[in-house]
Amino acid sequence: MKVQTTSKPSVVCRRVDLNMTDALIGLENACFECDRISRRNLRRLLCSPSALCIGAFLGKELTGSMVVLFRSNSSVARIYSLAVSPHARGLGIGKRMIAKAEQEARARKCRCLRLEVRLDNPAAIRLYERCGLTHTKVLPEYYEDGTNALVFWKELD
Repeated sequence: MKVQTTSKPSVVCRRVDLNMTDALIGLENACFECDRISRRNLRRLLCSPSALCIGAFLGKELTGSMVVLFRSNSSVARIYSLAVSPHARGLGIGKRMIAKAEQEARARKCRCLRLEVRLDNPAAIRLYERCGLTHTKVLPEYYEDGTNALVFWKELD
C-alpha cells in the first residue's frame, strides 16, 4: 500500500522588474484596502538601486510581493511592503520572503531589519513575531485612515 504525503507547494522568491507592474498592482489591490503603492511609485521602486522588489511565485503565479529599501548611509534595511495573495496565505510565503529580505540585507552589510505594520493586522503581527522580529514602538495614526502602526525590528548577525 502506497502512503501519500502532503507537502507545501514550492515557492520561488526572485527579483521582479517593470514587466511585472500589472501583476504587482493587482496583488496590491487584492491585499490592501488603503495605503496601496501607486503604479507610479511602484515603477520608481522597481527601477531604483536602493529598492529590492521581490516576487513570490507558486509555479508561474505571482502569490506574494515585497519591497525592501536600503539607504547608502544606513545599516537598517526596511521592509516597505509585504503582500501575500489571500488564497495563498498559510503556505509559508511571507516567511520565505522575510528570510529573503534578511539574506539580502546581510549581503548589503545591514545590521537590522525594520518594518511597520497596521495594529489591526494580527496575522501579519504573528508572522513577524514567528520570524524573530520584535515590536519596539507604536506610531500613532500612521496610516492614511488613522490606524496606528507597530514598528518591528530584528538585529541581524
